Amino acid sequence: MAALRRITLLLSLFILLAFALFVVNQTAQVVELAGRVDARLATATLWGLLALYAALLITPAVLWWRMPPPLEPPASAEDPRFAEHLGRLRRRLAGNPALLGAPLETREQVEAALALVGAEAEKVTREAASTVFLTTAVSQSGRLDALMVLSANIRLVWRVAHLHYQRPTLRDMAHVYANVAGTAFVAGQLDDIDVSEQIQPVLTAVFGGVASAVPGMGTASAVLVNSTLSGAANAFLTLRVGMISRQYCGALLLADRRLVRRSATAAAAAQLGGIVRRGAATLATSALKATTSSLGGAFGLRRKTAADDASPDQPAPRRRWFRRG
Repeated sequence: MAALRRITLLLSLFILLAFALFVVNQTAQVVELAGRVDARLATATLWGLLALYAALLITPAVLWWRMPPPLEPPASAEDPRFAEHLGRLRRRLAGNPALLGAPLETREQVEAALALVGAEAEKVTREAASTVFLTTAVSQSGRLDALMVLSANIRLVWRVAHLHYQRPTLRDMAHVYANVAGTAFVAGQLDDIDVSEQIQPVLTAVFGGVASAVPGMGTASAVLVNSTLSGAANAFLTLRVGMISRQYCGALLLADRRLVRRSATAAAAAQLGGIVRRGAATLATSALKATTSSLGGAFGLRRKTAADDASPDQPAPRRRWFRRG
């Protein structure tokens, strides 16, 4: 992990240095071009560009620090900050269209409201996992799959945060992304539960009958199983990220990362079976239809060719008449 951080830091410094050199080079060319008109214009152009650069760098920093702090739950309900956190969370939930008219006066009412929003977040997570399953199972391209999974997970965290906060600030999103990434990728290990135990019965139920009922489906079923395994692994990762996001966004108290990781892994594994079963059935049905269509087209072409060969479309041989001498 230390080596990965060092590599990331060095790459970031290299990109920053390259960008700085590019800006300096382009600025020098613009100033030189202005100097061909007049020396005073060159000086004014240089100072104007420097002022513009400073404004572009300072303004985002000022806007960042003026934002309200992110929602960070305290470690316990006895913490003096708990009442403040509960009030801020109550104000956030009051603007949620899904909770219009819901009472939010007490802690129990806030927890009930968070449960309603959490159920919607689980629905969004299942939809994202199903999409990831189908796209990565069909794609079968490692680099493309990685980009699709990364994009889907980033969008999923964004949607879950918006469900809880409605209009989260940039600092809220940075806080959520940092916690989710740290829990799901840095500290996370997929050995908390044996995912293969969840997938194997589903694969047997879906592909066992298909492979044995259709002659020549052995190779096709092997391809389908490999595709399903790839899609299931990516769907599991998406489910896990969604569950972690839900726990961080809807937390009243600060939870231990290890406990969050384990509970998210268990919840993702519980949801994985249904997603894999539905997605694998869709893949198997599509593959069977495609195979049937291909075989039907091949037999149809063969019958047409045989009929063309047997049709009397060639001209009859001319009869020759000879005179007898």
